[in-house]
Amino acid sequence: MYRKCWTPEEGRPRDFLRRRGKGASRTRGGWPLIALLAIASVGPAFAATPWHDARQMVVVTTPDWDADGGRMQRFEKDARGWHAVAPAEPVRVGRSGSAWGIGLHPGQEGPRKREGDGRSPAGIFGIGEAFGYAASADTALPYQAMQASDYCIDVPGSPLYNRIVDADEVGRAAVEGSTEPMRRDLHAGGDMRYVQGLVIRHNPANASPAGSCIFAHVWKAPDVATAGCTAMPASSMGALLAWLDPASRPVFVLLPEAAYARLQAPWHLPALHDPAPLAIPAPH
Repeated sequence: MYRKCWTPEEGRPRDFLRRRGKGASRTRGGWPLIALLAIASVGPAFAATPWHDARQMVVVTTPDWDADGGRMQRFEKDARGWHAVAPAEPVRVGRSGSAWGIGLHPGQEGPRKREGDGRSPAGIFGIGEAFGYAASADTALPYQAMQASDYCIDVPGSPLYNRIVDADEVGRAAVEGSTEPMRRDLHAGGDMRYVQGLVIRHNPANASPAGSCIFAHVWKAPDVATAGCTAMPASSMGALLAWLDPASRPVFVLLPEAAYARLQAPWHLPALHDPAPLAIPAPH
């Protein structure tokens, strides 16, 4: 069975494979009049990008392409432009740093994300469904409560590559080889990293082996990097989920600082007024 999930890059529902009746979702209404007026007042410059109608932006910056840690900050846009709504917070990214992903942004020269490279995808991405271990969550995003039979398929060449599927529906053979059980607490010794998270829509066409199963989720520890996701404290993840609103067409940005400085104006990104690095423990 399938359910619909709004994606900023398409502006229409996208299908996600899921078990009927699993999880719960809460969504808010359409654009209020004041938001539509704000869009009109921003002007045509923002219409030049696929994310021109985004009113929420999650920005992650790292010191360079090889850094496995960085800072995350949340921004909202109104008639005056982007403004921060929370202080910057520390995050962990891929253990090998970052590389250009496939998202809303145009193609760029430089390293490219590949399956198993340990890099987080860089660029601008839509934000998909939220997920977690609990039956429901404090979020306006579509939410899926994960079960022991749920997996994200990271096996290159699989017809289900880069999709969250239910093994009870697709068959156990279809999830063979996946290293991404979505209930890590049940399959990986009590691991709580996926207790709350959301899908970062890298590689929306599910091209193999361009990288799969990219999430924002709770970190294992402050000094532990990821295989390609963006990880943060549980309190930060909860606040992020509670803040995000599909009606505001939120997007997720991850860029090294030099790339962000180069692309901030042409991509209409928020100005970062406090670029000082946060204290992030070195990985052991």
